[in-house]
Amino acid sequence: MPAFNSIYTHGFIRAAVCIPSLRVATPEHNVARTLALAERASAANAAVALFPELGLSAYTCDDLFQQDALLEGVLNALERLVNASRALTPVLLVGAPLRIDSGLYNCAVVIYRGRILGIVPKSYIPNYREFYEKRQFSAARDAIRQTVTLAGDTVPFGADLIFTAENIPGFTLHVEICEDVWVPAPPSTFAALAGATILANLSASNITIGKADYRRMLCAAQSGVCLAAYLYSAAGPGESTTDLAWDGHALIYELGELLAESERFARDEQIITADIDIERIVQERMRTTSFADSSGDHRERLRAMRRIPFTFETPTGDVPLQRTIARFPYVPADPVRRDERCYEAYNIQVHGLMKRLVSTGIEKVVIGVSGGLDSTQALIVAARTMDRLNLPRTNILAYTMPGFATSETTLTNARNLMRALGVSAGEIDIRPSCMQMLRDIEHPFARGEPVYDVTFENVQAGDRASHLFRLANMHGALVVGTGDLSELALGWATYGVGDHMSHYNVNASAPKTLIQHLIRWVADSGQFDDTTSAILRSILSTEISPELVPPDGADHSRPAQSTQAIIGPYELQDFNLFYITRYGFRPSKVAFLAWNAWSDATRGEWPPELPGDERRQYDLATIRRWLEVFLWRFFKISQFKRSALPNGPKIGSGGSLSPRGDWRAPSDAEADVWLDELRRNVPENLIGSCGS
Repeated sequence: MPAFNSIYTHGFIRAAVCIPSLRVATPEHNVARTLALAERASAANAAVALFPELGLSAYTCDDLFQQDALLEGVLNALERLVNASRALTPVLLVGAPLRIDSGLYNCAVVIYRGRILGIVPKSYIPNYREFYEKRQFSAARDAIRQTVTLAGDTVPFGADLIFTAENIPGFTLHVEICEDVWVPAPPSTFAALAGATILANLSASNITIGKADYRRMLCAAQSGVCLAAYLYSAAGPGESTTDLAWDGHALIYELGELLAESERFARDEQIITADIDIERIVQERMRTTSFADSSGDHRERLRAMRRIPFTFETPTGDVPLQRTIARFPYVPADPVRRDERCYEAYNIQVHGLMKRLVSTGIEKVVIGVSGGLDSTQALIVAARTMDRLNLPRTNILAYTMPGFATSETTLTNARNLMRALGVSAGEIDIRPSCMQMLRDIEHPFARGEPVYDVTFENVQAGDRASHLFRLANMHGALVVGTGDLSELALGWATYGVGDHMSHYNVNASAPKTLIQHLIRWVADSGQFDDTTSAILRSILSTEISPELVPPDGADHSRPAQSTQAIIGPYELQDFNLFYITRYGFRPSKVAFLAWNAWSDATRGEWPPELPGDERRQYDLATIRRWLEVFLWRFFKISQFKRSALPNGPKIGSGGSLSPRGDWRAPSDAEADVWLDELRRNVPENLIGSCGS
């Protein structure tokens, strides 16, 4: 079995962007520095190593490019590099001026394991402001031939080349040069539509004030709209500063997200690396149907592109993941971004409920308040909704409904929260009506036996829902749901007449981990008064529990049940939910990502406001165990509940299980294919953390 702790087992490849220290018109020196960085990239187990434009000669040679001695020196340097590449791991992308027929071309040479796979000439030759490249170079469109002879081999030549690793699905590479990405329709756009996932740009790109920001924007946009990775190199130390300066800017983006960036204006040469998730790119393209539509619009051009196959020799053994995997995919660790997300999520919920009330002409809502997280979030959303509609908060008919297992802590929090928000607070003891039903169905508990089965629990959940709907009937109100996305994923809801159903559910696409941070954000950002904020913090510190099974003894001070002891830690299950539904990853990859995110509590960022005792870590055995629970519950037993959901607003890109939204699935599916993949490909445990 391939190494579990290797990125190449899980659909990643490592990319390197190298900025060597060059000497103008000195190929012997330049190839030595190129080779030194290529060896570093190889030692780092990179699959691709990108170098700057015209790196074997230097970019700033001007009319020296027309000197035979320099061009011959470049050929000699190229031959040395090709020979040395036999022992190197990555595909090398190097820049060289090459004379072909009657023209001189600014080329990217693609080298792998002692062979030139292809040569890509620059398509767009700038001749404005400080650039005079047309004085020396011809454009790709001027080429007569599609192959050239170099180092004794016949080599594909042209801007229409795509390089495909036949043994690694999705590892397809395209190369363009500097100005090519600055035009309205870059060659890489068409390459991406033709299947290239890794887009690379050999650039020189002198630096002027503000240009670095534009480069970032350009590379981010190209990787985003092309649903691809984009690698960018700019010339650095050693280029001539006769009239220009160089900052050695290297960038790696994936789907619009910056993965790595070099230090600009560094004195010494540099190499940056990042792990690119090819499977994520492939998944995004498969799901984004407009991407395929756009490909169809250009099918003739795309069919004409030449695909150059090669077999990539995958590094063996452990190749730990270098990129940071967020523990909470629904909640950014960065406080500024977290506040932005919470602001948006909270207001999406508020505006969703506002529209439903306005469209129905109903001005009152009924909500059950347990003193737990979900009902708290729903209640504060309802309170802000009334404020926005200029309606009194007394139009919120809030009821706490203690049962056989309600703790003093949650009941006190529920009472205090309703009082602090100024809603119409009510309290209904559901034990008498539940006892009547238990007697009617001849349940053992009605005879005094301590039987706390699913029937016992659902009688209480159903009784609460029944009260809420009848109260809504009586008061001309709308029942606001409280169940969250995490519970829907795991089937942790009483179907039909239970917490599964409502007239409108503001929490429908909010996972439990996000709700925790939303409540904390509401408390910390002063959305309500200090008294309310203090109550919210008390609720956050309370054990998550359905409170349907009473404690063994007489202590009713705190919840006796622990939801997470039954269905797993919500922080792990939300992680599983995100990567399985948002990206469709196989379970072994999800486990690998979770292990990287959660195996060491001392590594990586935490949301700064999260208490220290909540900064947990999990070994692979624990991750595997709860992922198995998730797969069985999500795919096998819970879909029928998700197929009959009340309306509710979608909040995030990975956040809807509505059959009218992001998730449509059969209620009768089996979980075997996911469970089998997990059991085959995830070891029982690994010693220590991921070690990245």
